[in-house]
Amino acid sequence: MSAALAATDVSRAFRGGAGVHGIDLRVHAGEIRALAGLNGAGKTTLMKLLLGMLRPSSGEVRMDGTLLDRMPASAWSRVGHVIEQPLAYGDLTARENLLLAARLHGVPASVAADIVDAAINAFALERYATVRVRRLSAGNRQRVGLAAAMQHQPRVLVLDEPTSTLDPAGVLILRDALRRLRDVGSAVLVSSHHLDEVARVADGITVVNAGRVVGALDPAGSYLEQAFFALVLADDERRGQA
Repeated sequence: MSAALAATDVSRAFRGGAGVHGIDLRVHAGEIRALAGLNGAGKTTLMKLLLGMLRPSSGEVRMDGTLLDRMPASAWSRVGHVIEQPLAYGDLTARENLLLAARLHGVPASVAADIVDAAINAFALERYATVRVRRLSAGNRQRVGLAAAMQHQPRVLVLDEPTSTLDPAGVLILRDALRRLRDVGSAVLVSSHHLDEVARVADGITVVNAGRVVGALDPAGSYLEQAFFALVLADDERRGQA
């Protein structure tokens, strides 16, 4: 069975050597896959490549077995993402943003309001539903962006450091939302440098360093942080000797 999201030998280099180099990654339906690495490891670049925001200089990316550049436009309605900043329009209210996102993801008008109401409840946004997003805190803007990316139950969900601005209550809300998506068969890829957090929800952890996959960790394993830094250090030493 093909993966819901797959990168095969994907590379994209920038000046100075930054980028990603020969990455293989698979995320299957009903799986939460974590992507862990230090700042600058290439996580965001890889996620942009997986979503077609950047084109690889070599290798290929497929979604449900189809190359990204051959996917019909309708297939993208089954994808959700938050990369770097939540997509939310400052002069629209939280509810208006969610309604717009629902329609852009192909949700029929007849059910969009119900789906938005459910998302507002799930992400505890009732107090902010009629507030313009530009007036919200960074954490509540992030909740709006996450709700917009997840409310339509995407087949594939890609989240880049989604907990970076969330308070503890928001982290718990996101954790529950990710588990619900996994339970209905969504493929979820989430990046983080907080191993203790992603270990609570991930089925597997892929470690990247300097734009390369350098190993994997079992979320149920002991001493995750030590194991993570051991992989990174070993890779740094190998590259330093090359």
